[in-house]
Amino acid sequence: MNILVTGAAGFIGYFLSRRLLDMGHSVTGIDEINDYYSPRLKTARLARLGVTGETDYAVCAKSASHPGFRFVRLRLEDREGLEKLFAEGAFDVAVNLAGQAGVRYSLENPFSYVEGNVYGFVNLLECCRRHPVKHLLFASSSSVYGGNEKTPFSEEDPVNTPVSLYAATKRCDELMAHVYAHLYRIPSTGLRFFTVYGPWGRPDMAPVLFAKAILAGEPIKVFNNGNLSRDFTYIDDIIESVVRLIDHAPEGPVPTDIYNVGCGHPMALMDFISILEESLGRKAEKIMMPMQKGDVYQTWADTSKLQKLTGFAPATPLAEGIRRFAEWYLSDDNPIRED
Repeated sequence: MNILVTGAAGFIGYFLSRRLLDMGHSVTGIDEINDYYSPRLKTARLARLGVTGETDYAVCAKSASHPGFRFVRLRLEDREGLEKLFAEGAFDVAVNLAGQAGVRYSLENPFSYVEGNVYGFVNLLECCRRHPVKHLLFASSSSVYGGNEKTPFSEEDPVNTPVSLYAATKRCDELMAHVYAHLYRIPSTGLRFFTVYGPWGRPDMAPVLFAKAILAGEPIKVFNNGNLSRDFTYIDDIIESVVRLIDHAPEGPVPTDIYNVGCGHPMALMDFISILEESLGRKAEKIMMPMQKGDVYQTWADTSKLQKLTGFAPATPLAEGIRRFAEWYLSDDNPIRED
């Protein structure tokens, strides 16, 4: 298949592109390569896909190591650029992993979320309407569940009370995809990811933030005095879930659906820190902090719907996943170890 992956220089986008190429698919990756976090990490991921050196905006760069991969530096908000890409690409499947990430950052930079996650996604939907794909998959988030107290979170639960702008934009994407499925029968699948972690992960996420501080002998900030739990989901399990869902385009009068993609085993934040300390061989100095605006107390995925459809449910133990993360973080493969 000929597959478009947006956000290809990002954490999930890089691993998905690599897996699809290994499966023999042709992949076109796009990414803005903004400075929300270190562009060096993004360019290092691209280098592992065979795209090295400076990439000019809207110019196709071919991989030196993967004949089936090409990369275009492009923003989802660029209507003309995205339209041209779709007109020339003849994509069978589109996987949208681009957009502005992060809950706390949305408190300071709200417009980047509206531009990337809402306006950019409308552009993508319009391109899928004018140049039909067999299946559109897009990244949503566990944050859409807001402060729901019923656990585990089910796709059938109400998601009408988000507690961050980031969550609101992701819920907006789900609703817009539903509209386009209703009006234009674009088969779409929303992916509610739960706290993705692993090697090559984002520097604004807890594993990298904590590892960097612990190794530097600096204190880590522990929010809500450590009384939080997260459904940490290892990157390989995320990728396996997405790959299996690609072959299950929704059908029916309104061909759209949503799936939780999580481990299904929430871990207390303090236990997570203990496992990371053990993997790094260092103890952390902890500063206990109050609950942060936009944050939630717990996340916990009900993955029965995913398992019923695909026969797969993420299950990598946190101790194993963190061991692999720590091994990468301490290695020469980590381009941001000295940051």
